[in-house]
Amino acid sequence: MQSITDIAAEHFERITVGLPELERVLGGGFVPGSLVLVGGEPGIGKSTLLMQVAAGLDQPVIYVSGEESAAQLRLRAERLSALKENLFILTGTDVSEVVNLAVEKRPALLIVDSVQTLTAPDAAGLPGSIVQVRACAGSLMQFAKETGIPVVLIGHITKSGSLAGPKILEHMVDTVLYFEGEAQFSYRVLRAFKNRFGSTNEIALFEMTDRGMRELTNPSELFLSGRALDVAGSAVVVAMEGTRPILVEIQALAAPNTTGGYPRRLSTGVDPNRTAVMLAVLEKRLHLGAGNVDVYVQAIGGFRLSEPAADIGIMGAIASSLRDRPIPHGTAGFGEIGLSGEVRGVSKAEIRTREAVRLGFKKVVVPNSNLGEAQKAAGTAIKVAAVGTVMEALAELLTE
Repeated sequence: MQSITDIAAEHFERITVGLPELERVLGGGFVPGSLVLVGGEPGIGKSTLLMQVAAGLDQPVIYVSGEESAAQLRLRAERLSALKENLFILTGTDVSEVVNLAVEKRPALLIVDSVQTLTAPDAAGLPGSIVQVRACAGSLMQFAKETGIPVVLIGHITKSGSLAGPKILEHMVDTVLYFEGEAQFSYRVLRAFKNRFGSTNEIALFEMTDRGMRELTNPSELFLSGRALDVAGSAVVVAMEGTRPILVEIQALAAPNTTGGYPRRLSTGVDPNRTAVMLAVLEKRLHLGAGNVDVYVQAIGGFRLSEPAADIGIMGAIASSLRDRPIPHGTAGFGEIGLSGEVRGVSKAEIRTREAVRLGFKKVVVPNSNLGEAQKAAGTAIKVAAVGTVMEALAELLTE
């Protein structure tokens, strides 16, 4: 036992792979000796992304596959322009063989696709069972810590949306990344749900192409592309994903309930609880009743909004549809709405406003407490409308 002050501080250099989006989510790159778990639904692009990661390193990389043959992996590598002599392929499921080869070759990175296919000879059970997954992950974790070589595990996602295998797998690894995306859209979102060496608020955005994953450096334009002009029920919010501001369109449709049953309340990409709160606030504070109306709310492009700053957009889109009055095309906003109808301030107002200015918006609706920051970023390029109540917010959203 020793005092923490007596332990020498280690200064390590992260391993970069030429994919800035991924590196930002990781906190700057792969940490030597770290164990990273990448999860996602089948076909989402996990194997494609990690093959590109392997190609981005100028040092030896071992890619282990328990699901595909060597010939199949070569075909993918050809498609991704990832053919390189220092990329070594191992098709097998014995974790002891994987560790022994890695010890011999000493690669800069070890990729395992997938951890559920591996087997530990000394453990009971079938591949993918609790005992097997724990034993295999333990062996790879020990290898990573002893050698300082980062290990990336690909994990399957169950129908419920969680990582297959025991929950202990997520506790054992240093970082957990989830690949998200809708089948009808070509872009993918990579989120960090656990990161011992960086923030869990960052996201990476990619577009799936026939040449692999293409990084999206300007996601706001993607989420706003194709937006209809002068249509009621559409609002733009400036959301934050980690350190990145993103403008996202929220659409709402208030339609008469013709079934005679309970009105429907459906939300896609938006927290259903926030939608319910916004409906209650509109009913109580603005007397905009939706008792006999079906209400549908969605974030366009399959994006998922979770922060309270999106409240002003959810409220504005619903009210716009109920009143059948469009919000002007050049207006955006951000702010949290409380149950008493007040508009509360949010963080990073200056960064949010600067993004609205960059994309050519003419007006941004902000909470009163964020006025100074917003005006500093806006200058004379954009009108800043500060509001304190939901009534003021709706009035500003519906006017030029």
